[in-house]
Amino acid sequence: MQMDRVKISDSEPQPVLIVGSVGYDDIETPYGKDERILGGSASYACLSSSYFAPTRMVAVVGNDFADEDFKRLNSHGIDITGLQVDKSGPTFTWSGKYLENFNQRETLDIQLNVFENFKPVLPDDQKDTRYVLLGNIHPALQAHVLDELKAPDVFVAADTIDLWLTIERPAFLELLKRIDLLVINDSESELLTGESNIIKAGAACRALGPDKVVVKKGEHGAYFFYEGGLFALPAYPVTELRDPTGAGDTFLGAVMGTLAAMDKRDVDSIKTALLYGTAVASLTVEAFSCHRLESGGAETIETRVAELREMISL
Repeated sequence: MQMDRVKISDSEPQPVLIVGSVGYDDIETPYGKDERILGGSASYACLSSSYFAPTRMVAVVGNDFADEDFKRLNSHGIDITGLQVDKSGPTFTWSGKYLENFNQRETLDIQLNVFENFKPVLPDDQKDTRYVLLGNIHPALQAHVLDELKAPDVFVAADTIDLWLTIERPAFLELLKRIDLLVINDSESELLTGESNIIKAGAACRALGPDKVVVKKGEHGAYFFYEGGLFALPAYPVTELRDPTGAGDTFLGAVMGTLAAMDKRDVDSIKTALLYGTAVASLTVEAFSCHRLESGGAETIETRVAELREMISL
């Protein structure tokens, strides 16, 4: 199935380069359980971004990555030239269990496999990409990607996880000086800044380097911090929550895809992109893996964006 493109503007969509992980997940939630399902930050973010703009994936998989999953990525128009196939071992795997309220999860097992020695290699014809998303990989690898870029006006968004904020803090602080948009959740913002108040945390994140910061609060929406202002956006009201894995990656992928589709990165455009990111992320949580994200379609996304606009307007 070819993913239908969401029409954002009359501008020619610019490509988005996404660097992250591709793996297989075993997931248990209060709703059910599924095993060996496609996951990883790059999988979710690329599928999401491809609704809006040409999308380029840089990641690694192992000798067990299924042909059908290569076909899934290809069928959505994702350029996998930068997807390395390391035949020395299996693909990255993660096993997790969500507790009753879905807000907490336990990591039951993690096997880095070929991802342990992954070093992003950007194809030469992709080094001039002007919209770049750095998934939650090691900060040194994120910095390596930035060193490879050649576009003079590149817009860089970055994600992270609490692990890197704990064991690789100096490297991540250096990275923050080189990016334009930081997207993290509320617990990570507290870990990064020491501020439990989300308003203070957002301001403190901006002081570390990135001009624009989005702090996610799960089912309570997100806060966008920028020079001279603050924008608060609720989450889309989902009634069929099945699996929240990948929602954050989906959100950021759609945000970057929307900006690339408009070829704009000003505050108002980012607000619009956050609407689309929220709508697309609401699809991901309605099914295990990427299935609902893949099948949702442009019309459903546009409908949910319209509903969100109604929710936040007077």
